Amino acid sequence: MNYEKQIRKHGLLERLDQGPVICAEGYLFELERRGYLQAGAFVPEVVLDHPEAVKQLHREFVRAGSDVVQALTYYAHRDKLKMIGKEDVLEKLNRQALRIAQSVASGQNLLVAGDICNTNVYAPDDPASHKAVRAMFAEQVAWAAEEGVDYIVAETIAFLGEAMIALDVIRQAGLPSVVTLAIHRDGTLRDGHTPEAACRALQDAGADVVGLNCARGPATMLPLLERIHRSCNGHLAALPVPYRTSAKEPTFQSLTDPACTCLPDGKSFPTGLDPFLCTRYEIAEFARKAWDLGVRYQGVCCGAGPHHIRSMAEALGKSPPASRYSPDMSKHYALGTDRRLKSHNQEFARNL
Repeated sequence: MNYEKQIRKHGLLERLDQGPVICAEGYLFELERRGYLQAGAFVPEVVLDHPEAVKQLHREFVRAGSDVVQALTYYAHRDKLKMIGKEDVLEKLNRQALRIAQSVASGQNLLVAGDICNTNVYAPDDPASHKAVRAMFAEQVAWAAEEGVDYIVAETIAFLGEAMIALDVIRQAGLPSVVTLAIHRDGTLRDGHTPEAACRALQDAGADVVGLNCARGPATMLPLLERIHRSCNGHLAALPVPYRTSAKEPTFQSLTDPACTCLPDGKSFPTGLDPFLCTRYEIAEFARKAWDLGVRYQGVCCGAGPHHIRSMAEALGKSPPASRYSPDMSKHYALGTDRRLKSHNQEFARNL
């Protein structure tokens, strides 16, 4: 390992000590919207089929303010590839995703993250499943380490036991870790732990950053972050989905839209969530509130667009390249305030 790699390896923690780090996620949903990925299995075959589309979205997120290029290896584990009959391209897909991320980050002051995630194989009372999960994590982490990532994200995990396996694999590889949990409707992990107890356990086990991602929107993630903040004393992470979840429907999987009678099986998730999408201003508000709770590692998960990332970055004091085109309504023909505008248009504004 050369000196540059040694410096970069600790870049995440150094940056968090200095201020916020923004990590754009949400690649699967955005690429599905763009027509490059199939909802359902959500396997990122796009990495091999349309690598230019992945590279373009990475660039858009970076331009919007992401400090991290996170390799698109979510749901690129062995069980998912086996599910679609493509286990033979497992390593090729993972390495391609990692190399795409590295190519986008090259020459810029960016971090590159490897990514592992919920396997949907883990069962608390089945030791054989624990062994299978460890093997899946181990091969993905090994490929990420060989491709020179700065740290590993273990995300969207709903079992503390599975998260602990992920953390152990990452620590054995000698890489910094970000471990984020997905909290479903009942407010606990699937093996019964509260979010704050699970995050504290992970922190005590050596996780560098702990927190929450996916499942919950800003309104229903913030109360959990408040509890985690009181229980943990290390770096915290928060990456909500950009949807208007509520106490009644706390996850984006639980959102219902009675006004729409044409949804497949009557379910808004995952492809009928458009009416619930948060505005950029709601994401900015979340970022500020999370920051006040000490959450320095922030991002947006499934459903995120570059405008959400830009808004989050600006709310945390950053000025990414995309801020050159942030809204300025002062010169709008009717709603603006510029003295050169025509008064008859401004007077008509109330009739728009």
